[in-house]
Amino acid sequence: MIQNTFTVSSNRALTDNVFRMVLEGPLEGAITAPGQFVNIRVPGFYLRRPISVCDWTEDTLTLIYKVVGHGTEALAATPVGESFDLLCGLGNGFDTALSGETPVLIGGGVGVPPLFGLCKALLREGKRPSVILGFNTSEEVFLKEEFETLLEGSGGKIYVTTVDGSAGTKGFVTDVLKDLDYSYFYTCGPAPMFRAIEATAVTGGQYSFEERMGCGFGACMGCSIQTKNGNKRVCKDGPVLEREEVLW
Repeated sequence: MIQNTFTVSSNRALTDNVFRMVLEGPLEGAITAPGQFVNIRVPGFYLRRPISVCDWTEDTLTLIYKVVGHGTEALAATPVGESFDLLCGLGNGFDTALSGETPVLIGGGVGVPPLFGLCKALLREGKRPSVILGFNTSEEVFLKEEFETLLEGSGGKIYVTTVDGSAGTKGFVTDVLKDLDYSYFYTCGPAPMFRAIEATAVTGGQYSFEERMGCGFGACMGCSIQTKNGNKRVCKDGPVLEREEVLW
């Protein structure tokens, strides 16, 4: 973990309530795996806001976040040139060593962004990932084109599902998953989606949990959940947990 100041170079809407923010600053190698997150100090708010990392380079961070309260409203209104204090490289990311050759990545809503960095990592390793993106309506779809570009020529495929059928397959991510052949799964999204995947998936996998956090680095114990191996802190021991240890 490092703490540094980052400057906003871009902050724009992808949908009515989902924004992409690009920040510039020294990462110093803090991010070592896709699925890790940052904790942003938003001026005027006591607690930092944890946001998963969508993509990164040596000196840039791409964050995609949903406006769900006053803190993220303030983020969405932040102009280019503003600076934030960030804790970077938090959490336990995805383990790509377990993926096999043809993993599937399953994202629901604002759980989609960390899978982009994961997809890039798997492609660098010569894997052939496929991606399922789940949304409620076509108006909520984002990152579809970016994933299509990323997967071009790799042998992997992208699938979109919407609950109302206005884009892609009508229904849920599991309506696509049940008909796919895959070696392993990775997923990030809401708990109801996780339970549906748990009832459908036929391989091992990893879940990236979304949980309210206080400190973001394991001191306050506020985001602890029960697992088969005892209590674990989503911010420190997670947010990624293997399927075999999750208690439903």
